[in-house]
Amino acid sequence: MELVDDYTGHVPPDGPAARRTLPALTVTKVSVGPMDNNAYLLTCRATRQSLLIDAANDPARLSDLIGHGPDRPTLRTIVTTHQHADHWQALGAVAGAFGAETVAHPLDADPLPVPPDHLVEHGARITVGECELEVIHLRGHTPGSIALLYRDPSGHPHLFTGDSLFPGGPGRTTSPEDFKSLMDDLEARVFGELPDDTWFYPGHGDDSTLGAERPKLGEWRSRGW
Repeated sequence: MELVDDYTGHVPPDGPAARRTLPALTVTKVSVGPMDNNAYLLTCRATRQSLLIDAANDPARLSDLIGHGPDRPTLRTIVTTHQHADHWQALGAVAGAFGAETVAHPLDADPLPVPPDHLVEHGARITVGECELEVIHLRGHTPGSIALLYRDPSGHPHLFTGDSLFPGGPGRTTSPEDFKSLMDDLEARVFGELPDDTWFYPGHGDDSTLGAERPKLGEWRSRGW
């Protein structure tokens, strides 16, 4: 797979993966499948252990992302951000091929094709080598949608939001109650806790920052989506 190191937050469908190198962690983003799903490979630079966020589709492409040579990272964990089928089409194949453990929130576990090895709640910690991710439960897009937060000790936070937050608004909800729940959690658990320079990585499309989206929160509330 072609890999570029000029990370902008955009990866084209069927195009090269893009890698962002942080002091302790690399983040590699790739688009897979017909719905332009983002998958993120996080690799601890000290241990070469990896975690995959959303084995969404195209197991061969995800296997190429991880690599085939002796210097490839060791995939230890696959986290599924939520139960929608476009985010787990390759879960069984990739977990089986690499012997990775699978993780999800208990409220979204039943629809998954592979029973999660570990169930995580809000505030749980998941490790990737020497790095740690914090689980943020964002209720509304689905009952068990989660985001993963990496607090870079040498820089700004990095937040992987699944389909709960995109540039331009929250993820899709199917009732006014779910919309309110998601907005409440985004305001309290994301925008209320994290700084403007937090970079977030959504389940589809381009990345953004909380600072770019924060002025729009009132507009999102008013329009109801």
